[in-house]
Amino acid sequence: MNIERVAVLGGGLMGSGIAEVSAAHGFPVAVREIDDEALAGARSRVDVSLQRAVRAGKLDDDGAAAILERIQFTTDLQDLADADLVIEAVPENVELKTQVLRAVADVISDETLIASNTSSIPIAQLAAPIQDPSRVLGLHFFSPVPVMGLVEVVVALDTSDEARVAAEDFVARIGKTPIQTKDRSGFIVNMLLVPYLMAAVRMYEDGFATAEDIDEGMRLGCGHPMGPLTLCDFIGLDVLYAVCDSLYEEFKRPEYAPPPLMKRMILAGKHGRKTGQGFYEYRRAG
Repeated sequence: MNIERVAVLGGGLMGSGIAEVSAAHGFPVAVREIDDEALAGARSRVDVSLQRAVRAGKLDDDGAAAILERIQFTTDLQDLADADLVIEAVPENVELKTQVLRAVADVISDETLIASNTSSIPIAQLAAPIQDPSRVLGLHFFSPVPVMGLVEVVVALDTSDEARVAAEDFVARIGKTPIQTKDRSGFIVNMLLVPYLMAAVRMYEDGFATAEDIDEGMRLGCGHPMGPLTLCDFIGLDVLYAVCDSLYEEFKRPEYAPPPLMKRMILAGKHGRKTGQGFYEYRRAG
């Protein structure tokens, strides 16, 4: 499997970041969204990220323009037909992901590698509608994609060695470090991270300590770059809740269960940084 052209399904925070990084390392990329409004949002996210890199001195204007030029933004699935690798990056919902993967499988080559950026859903479940599951695996990027250096390569029971090697080679070519994990909900990072974050939420929910003191305790006491509740806000409480649900569904262990407070916050629209309020309040852009 020789990967030269990349397609990304979904142009949200993760999908736009994957597209940007791939294009920055020379890959032509097609980003598919559901409508023109979503497509404009995807293009804007890439442009804002590139301009941030220019201001930081990591790129010049010509370099940023060249990266953007390598990205095709489209609403037409047929524009993904010639991709060697398709990376699904739609919201963390099993039905939506399988629907999108089933649709794209009808237009791409039988040789095209199919990857999901899921953070917790078993790959075998997502591969079910694909006629040849040997070419399906997980490529779990971390946010923000242009900054974070890790990608979990999730190998399902049916994933071929050829697909795994091609995926790991692609990850290395875009400047990331691949680590291999078996196909279990949560993979490596979230299986270790989620119990820690949920313990912090329960501590706050029980009134044991303030959010600030919980975060300072882990920042200054353990040398973490940010405290657990700040990290929850950064990830997004809705995203984190979906990960917790997936982990709890698979393992039925109490440390993976999301505390009731998280559900109440999500229902109130307090999803973290992206909504301007979570465990902390944030100034909204614009």
